[in-house]
Amino acid sequence: MSGESLLIILVVGLIAGWLAGQIVQGTGFGLVGDLIIGIVGALIGSWLLPQLGIHLGSGIISAIINATIGALILLLIIRLVRGGGRWGGGWGSSWGGGWGGRWGRRW
Repeated sequence: MSGESLLIILVVGLIAGWLAGQIVQGTGFGLVGDLIIGIVGALIGSWLLPQLGIHLGSGIISAIINATIGALILLLIIRLVRGGGRWGGGWGSSWGGGWGGRWGRRW
C-alpha cells in the first residue's frame, strides 16, 4: 500500500466519521474516534451495499458516501448496544444518574 492510498483512506475515513457524527447528533468521539468510525464504516459500507445490490460508482465522492452510510450503520449499532435513549448514557446513567447519582449523595 502506497503512502498516497493510505492518506486517501485516512481522509475518507475522517470525513465519513465526521459526517456520520453530524447526521446522528450527540456523538462526540473526537478526531481519532471519528477516524476509526469512518474507516470501520467504510469497510461495512463496501461490504454491505454491494450485498444489497447498491453500487454508487467510483471516485472519492462515492467512497465518502459509501463510508458515511457504513459509519451511520455502525453508529446506530453502537447506539443500540449502549442502551438507546441518550448517546451519553452508557452503563452508569441507567443506574440512577451516573456515578455521582443516587449512591453518591449525602443525606
